[in-house]
Amino acid sequence: MPRYDLYKTLAESTAYIKQLRAFNPFTIHKKGTRSKAIFALTLVSIIWGTTWIASKKGVSYMPALQLAGIRQLIAGVLYVAFFMYKKTPWPKGKEWRAIFVLSFLNFIMSNGLSTWGVQYISAGLGSIMGAIFPLWLVVIGLFVSKKKLPRNALIGLVLGFGGVCVIFYEHLQDFFIPDFRFGILLSLIATWTWAFASLYTKEQATKFNPYFGLGLQMVIAGISLTTITAVTGQSIAISSIPWQAWSAIAYLVFFGSIITFIAYLYALQNLPTEQASIYAYVNPIVAVLCGWLIFNEIVTVFIIIGGLVALLGVFMVNRAFKTMPPPSQPETEGI
Repeated sequence: MPRYDLYKTLAESTAYIKQLRAFNPFTIHKKGTRSKAIFALTLVSIIWGTTWIASKKGVSYMPALQLAGIRQLIAGVLYVAFFMYKKTPWPKGKEWRAIFVLSFLNFIMSNGLSTWGVQYISAGLGSIMGAIFPLWLVVIGLFVSKKKLPRNALIGLVLGFGGVCVIFYEHLQDFFIPDFRFGILLSLIATWTWAFASLYTKEQATKFNPYFGLGLQMVIAGISLTTITAVTGQSIAISSIPWQAWSAIAYLVFFGSIITFIAYLYALQNLPTEQASIYAYVNPIVAVLCGWLIFNEIVTVFIIIGGLVALLGVFMVNRAFKTMPPPSQPETEGI
């Protein structure tokens, strides 16, 4: 039976992203100017970093999972309504399995738990933990494949987790606080599920419009989270949600889920993928700075140095796999 090859998956990820252009529902598929693409990438880098702050603000007024559920439901409905207007074919048969699995991993677990996590830890710390998820891809690879890691990937892995250790050095006493431990655990699980979602096969998803699938995933997750919070009593009445929380939800929906997504598509299609991925390293910096300015979150030397080292590690891991030669096609194996 063929072995699942993590390294082949990582090496082919860029090619897969390029293939998604054919499904782009927006009119931005036409080539634009480089300056516009860089501007779009700047928007993504800054606004997606601020979504951590919006989540932190929202969960201070209402239950975190309820906020995540409402955000996903509204954004998902808008996406689905757009594709219904365009008369896009609905997924069929087994294609729904991938949608349900990715809905659970990407939105119920990863987005839901990361939103819940910032209720107990700082937005800056949550964003840095979210940014290290590529390191988990390498860790998973160590268990599922016997292949050796590229040298730069191994160095990046050590640097990444070393940077995290530096960050947490000054938080050692905080681990005696139950809420802090719970927030860290939620954020960790969120990064793990994000990693598994990234590795989940998209063979079914590529047979239909993946952007339509994204909207369907949001709707499924939104309905699931709002139902769970209502049944378990971890929610408040819609009429009781204050305007501050609705403002945070509106920001997350229109800027975090729609505007920046369109901008990211534009940047991705007019810039090299490696350059477009820079947003992932800028987001945590923006989140840390905004947390300091808005919530007076403490930014220490340990956070600055540890965060930069961790991001350097992530960069090295990503670059190590992106510069690998294309995987050779294996011979057909008998079963």
